[in-house]
Amino acid sequence: MIRILSKYAVMFISLVLIQVLIFNQVQFSGFFNPYIYVLFIILLPLSTPRYAILILAFLLGLVIDIFSISLGVHSAATVFVAYIRPLVIRLISNREDDRSDYPGLNQNKLSWFINYVFIIVFLHHAMLFYLEVYTFANFFNTLYRVILSSLFSIIVIVLSQFLVFRD
Repeated sequence: MIRILSKYAVMFISLVLIQVLIFNQVQFSGFFNPYIYVLFIILLPLSTPRYAILILAFLLGLVIDIFSISLGVHSAATVFVAYIRPLVIRLISNREDDRSDYPGLNQNKLSWFINYVFIIVFLHHAMLFYLEVYTFANFFNTLYRVILSSLFSIIVIVLSQFLVFRD
């Protein structure tokens, strides 16, 4: 149990540092803004109680908000995807037998993992960017940012599964 908690504590700290020190500096024309910290919520075990996921999501978003000097948009987006995560998992899984307790790439099929990550990351980015601009005046411009940033983030997350998160 302590081994698992320490693993997720290290993952939390590592993803926050990578996001703040590296990926917050990567912005191509204001359209590619990769946010990979959501990987922490994606990789939490499916047996984790829902209240714990929501609390961890809020803390993760709050830490990113503090370092990004934003006004709670990361917290709101992260809590949103943590809240809908069980629905997404039920949506893409045919039966209980199809999925492992750990939603990583090595424990599940590639197509399942990519669908899971795509839905979570796209919804996170949509919530984040639309809350950030707080208007639908430039709807398609913001949607373009959501799509490009989501694709870049998904590529980085899937690559991280091959390189780092081999369980």
